[in-house]
Amino acid sequence: MHEMGIAVEIYRAARDAVRDHGSGRLETVTVSIGELSAVEPELLRFAWEAVVAGGPDAGATLSIRWCPADQHCPACGEAKDRSDGSWLRLCPDCGNPLSINGGTELDVEQVIFVPEETT
Repeated sequence: MHEMGIAVEIYRAARDAVRDHGSGRLETVTVSIGELSAVEPELLRFAWEAVVAGGPDAGATLSIRWCPADQHCPACGEAKDRSDGSWLRLCPDCGNPLSINGGTELDVEQVIFVPEETT
């Protein structure tokens, strides 16, 4: 399950972002996951919960924004519909190769944390 390694790296990036602003406890980390990134959102959520469990950021949530890919025919100038999980190589209307746009995202978009109180 490579999602565990990805969850660890997301956690490291989030902690680095918090450190850039002082210190505090993670509350929510938002990531974008593309349809073609080979990452299963539910497995990533499960791995995230294991990574933060028992530590200073226990209970921090991972919010996932799903980014679908689309197929576009440069010759026709139109997006081509497809069934979930299926990909067409050629345009069903003109027979030219289709291009695939988006769906490769794997980015930390936002880190929300509660700053540590200083006295």
